[in-house]
Amino acid sequence: MSKPRDKPRVEDILTAISRIQAFVNDKTLLEFENDVMLHSAVQYQFLIIGEAAGAISPEILRRYDFPWFLPKSFRNFIIHEYHNVKLERIYHTAFELNELKTACESILSREFK
Repeated sequence: MSKPRDKPRVEDILTAISRIQAFVNDKTLLEFENDVMLHSAVQYQFLIIGEAAGAISPEILRRYDFPWFLPKSFRNFIIHEYHNVKLERIYHTAFELNELKTACESILSREFK
């Protein structure tokens, strides 16, 4: 059974994905690496994704074929290993969000009609 907070958390993930995609749209890796505000903003959105994914009911997540540990692990890495974060990895991950986006859209359409 979903908790009242589940729908807003899925929506938070979709909003963060949308923001990341808008932020990095048409940016090269070099532009991304040289823009502190940009890569800070993108990292912050990844933190939101990981935190929100961790707050969604496990019962819901089990019904969707997605490696849900990845957003949470990525969040933990950015937070706890901030000194080892490679901006190139952040940049490339920003372009690998379609599967997560699809999973979240499926959750919204199936769980919260």
